Amino acid sequence: MKSNTQPSIKKTFKIVHITSVHTYEDTRILLKECSSLASNHYKTYLVAPNAPLEGCTINKVNVIRGIKDIHINRVERVTKSLYQTYKTAKDLDADLYHFHDPELIPVGLSLKNKGKKVIYDVHEDLPRQTLSKDYIPQGIRTITSFGLERIENFAVKYFDALVTATPHIRDRFLKLGCHAVDINNYPIISELHIPNLDWQEKEKAVCYVGGITEIRGIFTMIEAMSQVDGALLLGGNFFYSQEQEQAKKMKGWSNVKELGYLNRMEVGQTLAKSMAGLVVLHPTMNYLDSLPVKMFEYMSAGLPVIASNFPLWKEIIEGNNCGICVDPLDTKEISQAIQWIFEHPQEAQKMGKNARRAVENKYNWENEAKKLLSLYERFLKS
Repeated sequence: MKSNTQPSIKKTFKIVHITSVHTYEDTRILLKECSSLASNHYKTYLVAPNAPLEGCTINKVNVIRGIKDIHINRVERVTKSLYQTYKTAKDLDADLYHFHDPELIPVGLSLKNKGKKVIYDVHEDLPRQTLSKDYIPQGIRTITSFGLERIENFAVKYFDALVTATPHIRDRFLKLGCHAVDINNYPIISELHIPNLDWQEKEKAVCYVGGITEIRGIFTMIEAMSQVDGALLLGGNFFYSQEQEQAKKMKGWSNVKELGYLNRMEVGQTLAKSMAGLVVLHPTMNYLDSLPVKMFEYMSAGLPVIASNFPLWKEIIEGNNCGICVDPLDTKEISQAIQWIFEHPQEAQKMGKNARRAVENKYNWENEAKKLLSLYERFLKS
């Protein structure tokens, strides 16, 4: 006897990620989150600035231009340009929207008002981050931080879920009764690792890759380099031209190889040349509980890390015996750590292997992707 039951048709859900601040090639948004979703049969779109006008497809992700210029002034970006981003996203008529910038909160609320499911991806602790923003006058940073926290705390209760870049940020929103999940920005296991790399072929050099500012340690790194025999491979762009000019006048600059912006392949090549990675961010409130992606990328590449001695970072670095923690404001400590790496290559290599093992076991995107997929399934497939 034939059954009258028809086989169920599995729906393909449409997902739209939205950013107005990050480039469409952003590692966390495109290469990690969107690519993981697309590879798990979600029809995934990314609306982002500076994307090709005609659109493109990367890792099965459909990339669409939101606003034309990521570098327009903030006032223009949060007015007419946000409307264009909203319209582009809304017209895609997705099952779920996932946005990545605080300035897009009004867009998220508008989409919720249309009956859509919305996730807010919180990359930074915005109120604490505001306290260290140089473009905000010192005298109004506290009140600006307070105001932004009130607005954010009010708005997030309307979203279906929050994805946060660290457990510290997650806990802030859990206290408000939000559904928050930390999806840590750990590296993709295979991306920066070069198997069987010959340590003897490395240069007598350490590296820093990322945004370059005083608060991220550029001046202390350069001063430390004046006290060691070796090179600093400096990847990334200076945020402020005056800081770049100041850096080039310092004594240690002669030991710096300025590389400028690096694509992902060039990042891997730079790490492969280096004997250690530097992440000596200053002890500001925004950094103390952060999990900087550069630290884990160094570890993924099998490099020991010379890091600021923040309690959370010490737990990771010293707990896995994969580097040296220093006072980020003490150039002598930094220079001594660098010199120790140069003078003890076998021990440094062992630290690098420990770092790589820690990434393979715990600090990797593959584990985080499972959490992201589980969150999506909860809202879309239940």
